[in-house]
Amino acid sequence: MGRTGRNPTISDVAELAGVSVPTVSRVLTGAARVSPAKRELVEAAIAELNFRPSAAARVLVSRKSQTIAVIAGNTSRYGYAETIRGIEIAARAEGYTVMITVVESADEDEVDRAVSATLTHALAGVVVLKFDPPGVAALKKIGTDLPVVALSGTRETGVRQAVLDEADAAEELTEYLLGLGHKTVHHVRVPPSRRVDGRTSGWKRALTNANAPVPSMHDATWDPKSGVEIGNQLAADPEVTAVFCGNDEIAMGVMRGIVEAGLKVPEDISVAGFDDHPLAELWSPPLTTVKQDFAGLGGRGFQLLLQAIDESGDRRYSTDRPALVLRESTAAPKARG
Repeated sequence: MGRTGRNPTISDVAELAGVSVPTVSRVLTGAARVSPAKRELVEAAIAELNFRPSAAARVLVSRKSQTIAVIAGNTSRYGYAETIRGIEIAARAEGYTVMITVVESADEDEVDRAVSATLTHALAGVVVLKFDPPGVAALKKIGTDLPVVALSGTRETGVRQAVLDEADAAEELTEYLLGLGHKTVHHVRVPPSRRVDGRTSGWKRALTNANAPVPSMHDATWDPKSGVEIGNQLAADPEVTAVFCGNDEIAMGVMRGIVEAGLKVPEDISVAGFDDHPLAELWSPPLTTVKQDFAGLGGRGFQLLLQAIDESGDRRYSTDRPALVLRESTAAPKARG
C-alpha cells in the first residue's frame, strides 16, 4: 500500500515526482528518452510509494497486449493440467494473463471455430499443447502473425518449441525391463498425436537394438478403464512377463485387469507406466514410471514465447529429459505355469 492506505497509481507517482503521467509512462516502458534528472525523480517516487504497475496499466501505457492464449485438446488430464499450470505460473510472474481454448476434436470445422474464436482477442502470443491430434491440427491453423510456441513430447520443425524427450526416456525404461531378464516388453499405447509418438518409438527402438521380439501393440483409450480389459488379455498370454504402458492411469487399469485374472504384479507380470502421476507412488504396488516435469515444460514454453514477444532472444528450442523412477511394480521375471 502507498502512503494514502491504498494501492498507488501512476498518477500518484507523477504527482510525487513532480512530472507528468506520460513521463512516468516513458520511464516504465522505455518507449522514449527521459532526462536523467526526471528519471531519478520518477524512480525515487516509485520506490517511496512501492508502486507496482498492474497488467492493465501496462497495456494502457505500452499499447501491447498482456494476454496469451493456450490452445489444448484437454484441460483435465494430468499432463495437460500440469502443463497449463506451469504456463500460468510463469506468465503471472511476468504480468501476463492466460486464456484457454479447448479444441475438442481434430475435425477441421471444430479446429477452425476454436482457433478463430481465440484469434479474435488481442493477444501477445499463443502456446499450443501439441499432445494430441486436435493440438497438431490447431498448430497448423494459427499462422505466423503472432509469436507461437508448441509444447510436446516430439520435436516439430519450423516452430518454437519446448519438448519433453519422451523417446529417449521410453527407450531407457524398456532397456531397464530387458535388463531385468525379460525376453521382450509388451506395450499398451495411449492415443498418439500422430501415427507414432515418442513413447512408442522409444520402446520399439530399445527392442530393436537389443534384438528382442517386437510384440504387437495394444491400443488403449484415454479412459483408464480401457486398461482393465487389456490387462485381462495380457494375463491370458503366458509369454507376457513385462508391460510398458503409455501413461500411469492406463498402467493402473492394466494392473487391475491382471489381478482380476488371478495373477500378481510384479511376481507374474511387471508393469511400468509413464508420467509419474501423483497416485503412482500410492498405488499397490507402487508404480515404476518415468517422471515428466509437465509444469516445467509449461514454464520453459512460456519463456520461449516471452523472448519472441519481446524480441529479446532467438532461441527456438528447449528440451528436458524425463527421469526413470523405479518402484515395486517391476521385477525380474519368473516362469509362469
